[in-house]
Amino acid sequence: MIKIETESGFFIAGDVFGDIKNTPVLLLHGGGQTRHSWGMTAQLLADAGYYAIALDARGHGDSDWSKTVDYSFEAMVSDIQAVIKTLSSPPIIVGASMGGLVAMLLAGERKVEKLKAIILVDIAPKPEQKGIERIFAFMSANMKDGFENINEAAEAVTKYLPHREKSNDNSRLEKNLRFRNGRYYWHWDPAMLGLWQSITPNQAIANENRMLEAAKSIKTPTLIIRGGFSDVVSEKVMTEFTDAVPNVKSVTVSGAGHMVAGDSNHAFSNAVIDFINAL
Repeated sequence: MIKIETESGFFIAGDVFGDIKNTPVLLLHGGGQTRHSWGMTAQLLADAGYYAIALDARGHGDSDWSKTVDYSFEAMVSDIQAVIKTLSSPPIIVGASMGGLVAMLLAGERKVEKLKAIILVDIAPKPEQKGIERIFAFMSANMKDGFENINEAAEAVTKYLPHREKSNDNSRLEKNLRFRNGRYYWHWDPAMLGLWQSITPNQAIANENRMLEAAKSIKTPTLIIRGGFSDVVSEKVMTEFTDAVPNVKSVTVSGAGHMVAGDSNHAFSNAVIDFINAL
């Protein structure tokens, strides 16, 4: 595990795969996830000749929690800008859900020059609200009391993702949990969810418009990967996005929902590698 100081005394964590001399690929997970949510993708990228860096966003996993509860897009974007400054060559950014929004702002709003490409994983400027609400409901359900054991957490995931084949190996799930006071809790700052849930409808609309304007300004080669039965990025949402953003390419992973990398890791990883190999 590596630690990168993104502001004075504040560190975000990550794992690295492959040769540091190769083209870097930053993997930015979704809200409530950790760097471990990418499955084998980082290793497959390394095997394909890339230098993969899977990061924990602030307030997630082994990254620091903000003492001022600053989980704004500005803070998250600044964290990744600080990471990019440590790299010797322009990176490709693969961002899922929340991580994809950060990538959009980096490429379209802040116009970071040191970007080779961005890949957005099941996210668009104006996602389906029902899907976002379902994510928040899952994150809220066991936030206060946690779980008695890992199997209980696994059952909660199965109810949330009934389409996914149940696994008897909970080792990856365990990496997304913290054990404290005799209980298991999700590996993210609960204050963050409260902040997100306090966003008013008007603020949500303003955020969507901001993301759309950022997306329209993207000049970087862009791919959007959608889960075939996602309730966050519908076919309509993806079409609106591809119509608005110049030169964007799209791929649908048929056997996946919103958690594309976890639902169909092989097909997802192939889509990522095929796109960046062709750059």
